[in-house]
Amino acid sequence: MCGIVGGIAQRDIVPIIVEGLKRLEYRGYDSAGAAVLHDGKLERVRRVGRVAEMENQVAAQGLSGGVGIGHTRWATHGGVTENNAHPHISRDEIAVVHNGIIENHEAQRQRLAALGYVFESQTDTEVIAHLVHYYYRQSHDLVWATRKTVAELHGAYAIGVIALASPDLICCARMGCPLLIGRGDGENFFASDVSALLSETRRVVYLDEGDVAALTRDGVRITDRDGHAVLRVERLSEVSADAIELGPYDHYMQKEIHEQPRATADTLEGVIDGGIRPDLFGAGAETTFEQIDSVLILASGTSYYAGLVGRQWLESLAKIPCNVELGHEYRYRDSIPNPRQLVVTISQSGETLDTMEALKRAKSLGHEHTLSICNVQESALPRNSKLVFYTRAGAEIGVASTKAFTTQLCALFILALTLAKQRGHLVAESEHAHLEALRQLPGSVQHALNLEPQIKVWAEHFSDKHHALFLGRGLHYPIALEGALKLKEISYIHAEAYPAGELKHGPLALVDEAMPVVVIAPNDSLLEKVKSNMQEVRARGGQLYVFADLDSQFGEAEAVHVIRTPRHAGLLSPIIHAIPVQLLAYHAALKKGTDVDKPRNLAKSVTVE
Repeated sequence: MCGIVGGIAQRDIVPIIVEGLKRLEYRGYDSAGAAVLHDGKLERVRRVGRVAEMENQVAAQGLSGGVGIGHTRWATHGGVTENNAHPHISRDEIAVVHNGIIENHEAQRQRLAALGYVFESQTDTEVIAHLVHYYYRQSHDLVWATRKTVAELHGAYAIGVIALASPDLICCARMGCPLLIGRGDGENFFASDVSALLSETRRVVYLDEGDVAALTRDGVRITDRDGHAVLRVERLSEVSADAIELGPYDHYMQKEIHEQPRATADTLEGVIDGGIRPDLFGAGAETTFEQIDSVLILASGTSYYAGLVGRQWLESLAKIPCNVELGHEYRYRDSIPNPRQLVVTISQSGETLDTMEALKRAKSLGHEHTLSICNVQESALPRNSKLVFYTRAGAEIGVASTKAFTTQLCALFILALTLAKQRGHLVAESEHAHLEALRQLPGSVQHALNLEPQIKVWAEHFSDKHHALFLGRGLHYPIALEGALKLKEISYIHAEAYPAGELKHGPLALVDEAMPVVVIAPNDSLLEKVKSNMQEVRARGGQLYVFADLDSQFGEAEAVHVIRTPRHAGLLSPIIHAIPVQLLAYHAALKKGTDVDKPRNLAKSVTVE
């Protein structure tokens, strides 16, 4: 899940690479580096740490050139060291940057060592540099050498390659990891994310699986996996430069939490304006939905928790069986295929490798009815799915997902309503009520955001804690899971979540005055059960932090702290209650002084298994 960027131009490419890497730093920030061709030399800068460290060395070294590649790393093979940082160079002639993972790198390493190549790193990427060099030495054709190299790689990759003896050319290739070309006038670029190029161009070409592209100053040549010349559609990116600026906010996570009223409103626009209808999910959706008898949701991380909520909506509203699986588990187990099942993949980026590979597995088993819920246009999952619903959250840069999660929930609720209506389980009166609730949702999200001052006070109590427990029941158990995930990933407080009824079956042993217990307690049919579980905590000296509704019938007491969200939002309540757990994690992390947008050991777009 590294970030790569490069380009070829008449002007100095280094400032563009540095700026692009800053935009891509959410994809990895263990180390960064760049390599350029300049005055007959291949020059490189690498530094451990953030892109700013590399930028300082670039300035000190006076690095410049019209052809270059850059990389920001999230470590997989090998520790966080300068030798393991990209770009990797083979014999001072070939430089390579790589996002992904090469599964057969050990065999290739042994082969190349036998051929006399010396390895300076522990990475899988260095074998790519040496393989390109090996084939380039035979042909002096960088495109041919790149094609020969990728044909021998097993795994996932997006690569950029430059050669000292080919100063007017960059080669790049992709398989399983995202890669796009940015078109300019007399200059061309490549990157793993369009955000890296928005300051230079919005004209983009998305490469397909197996594509190899040759970039010159005057044009781009693309060949497919079979070596045939192809034309890929040039598009004008809808992402604006303003969308990825911090503006008045201190962190991207803060910005993205506060963008949720607009993100939910934009995502719901189609159903609010046009009503509940299958074509919201693409052409042919009505026919597809008529042919299905169950739903399988495949996702990872936060998206998996959205799927857990979606399962309850689908079964309650549409009366259709639904299962939810982690993509990396589904891919490797013996499952029973059902050709009449709708396979729904959920991903913010549309490039999550676990989920992408799970979709491939499902399709190989005969699942033809596929739907992607995704936030990024033209990403891998939508391109490989029959149907698609694009959430309209806008660019999400913070590693901890916030607005992507709530908009995924919106999409799943729309899917549940659509299937319910088509299957005859949604009468007109109920349809009207659900649409009205959706119209009010952005306002309710804003009301939840208004609780921030109270949540900041709570965060003071969490800043010196090492453990926390989150509880919820029914629709809100996944929100407890999401709250625990957010707290641990950005504040590094160990947090776990359980269905509240499970408390007495083991987790209660952990409860004492040093472990805060966060409870999601809306005024629904399970509230009285949740209150009983809260009493179990109080009896053991635990401190309760309860997110309730305005109309919940209980108040604060000793060791019971209560914040009330807007009045109970019915089936949409999980979306409302997601907001305060996000804010709690954010402010607890601020109190602890952690890096909110770039938590240790994590990166945004997980393109490795």
